[in-house]
Amino acid sequence: MIDPDIRALANRVLEAHRALGTTVAVAESCTGGLVSAALTDIPGSSDVFDRGFVTYSDEAKRELLGVGRDVLETFGAVSIATAWHMAQGALAHSHADLCVSTTGVGGPDAEDGHPAGTVFLGWATRDEAGHRVDDDRIVRGDHGVPRTGHQHPQAPHVGVGDLGGVAVGHRGRFVIGALAQP
Repeated sequence: MIDPDIRALANRVLEAHRALGTTVAVAESCTGGLVSAALTDIPGSSDVFDRGFVTYSDEAKRELLGVGRDVLETFGAVSIATAWHMAQGALAHSHADLCVSTTGVGGPDAEDGHPAGTVFLGWATRDEAGHRVDDDRIVRGDHGVPRTGHQHPQAPHVGVGDLGGVAVGHRGRFVIGALAQP
């Protein structure tokens, strides 16, 4: 059963994209499919939600999203680089207009020097002609507190106050409210 607050946020994501006529896909690692579950729990979500990739293991990230072994070995699974490549891979393997990825440490213990609750979101969009657009909006959250990371200079500001945030799971606050910012 999806938490009512999470369901309301997921509904807001769907309504925003439905109004724009855009579709979304997600590539999830630390959230393990919970973001996809929250979005697809809403009746009629299929007109907005294209697909979800649950890529918990490094092998899944490589096979389903094309994240390079070199990226994973150099930067680790919990990194901005991996989040970016996951979002790009989801865009390349979907028909969605917007793809958001999650990778992080669910806890309860730290992993590879990152405290529990660290989350990186990657973001990739497609332009009106259907071409892939490299969009490097990256949001990093530590212990459930999102912060704006490196951002494309022409991208709208995505910050703590306007992420909204579909927080999922009891292992920490994983934010994918960036989907509500089409």
